Amino acid sequence: MALSADEIERYARHLVLHEVGGPGQNKLKSAKVLVVGAGGLGAPLLYYLAAAGLGTIGIIDHDTVSLSNLQRQIIHTTARVGIPKTSSARETIAELNPHVHVIEHTYRLTTDNALELISDYDIVADGCDNFPTRYLVSDACYFAKKTLVTAAVGQFDGQLSTFKPHELSADGTPWPTYRCLMGDLPPRGLFPACEEAGILGALPGILGSMQAMEVIKEILGIGDSLAGRLLMYDALATRFYETRLAWNPGNPLTGNSPTITSLQPANYIDR
Repeated sequence: MALSADEIERYARHLVLHEVGGPGQNKLKSAKVLVVGAGGLGAPLLYYLAAAGLGTIGIIDHDTVSLSNLQRQIIHTTARVGIPKTSSARETIAELNPHVHVIEHTYRLTTDNALELISDYDIVADGCDNFPTRYLVSDACYFAKKTLVTAAVGQFDGQLSTFKPHELSADGTPWPTYRCLMGDLPPRGLFPACEEAGILGALPGILGSMQAMEVIKEILGIGDSLAGRLLMYDALATRFYETRLAWNPGNPLTGNSPTITSLQPANYIDR
């Protein structure tokens, strides 16, 4: 797939990198990435994926832009308050990089549509803001055999990891899943949403940008994957921490005796 003269100039700083070059840029151009959520994490994630030259970006978000979003959701503007976030993000991406094809999915992700939607993409980046959706995305990625890069933020902290449990690690066991990290779905209210607890606006910008980096690395096949590792960031202390994640043979999705064999609504209801 030949790059146009405009693309060669646009991606010049990529093309001189030995790890990217023309072949790598064409990998980015050919890739299809689904971004779940066009909010605080999704905004910088989408910006940097588009700037990097991702050929096709799907965005799923059922919400509309509100004034309170703009403190952190930098892909949206004041003039777009009230319109769907997918449309607002598409307009910004078109202004930044007209070579990127954006597909809008302006609806909720559910057990009825998740597997079919995710199967259409090469890799998934989850920036949603609730646990039922995170579990649903993770499980659907496993069944569809798609790599998932996921991030989450609190008031002043965040975490990031990559999940590919459809593949085996070096020791012959599956890579861990999101369920290996979190266990059962947390009860409603255990972790308050940002509209209740608050969040410093720059924080999701940091984690979302790092999430874009991990997606790009997975597409290019460069560097060390975050699979099997959880990276945590404490913004107030300006410190990063890392812990190893291991496959849990008792987890209900990929364990030795799995009980979750399909996407059933009951598995994604927080009580």
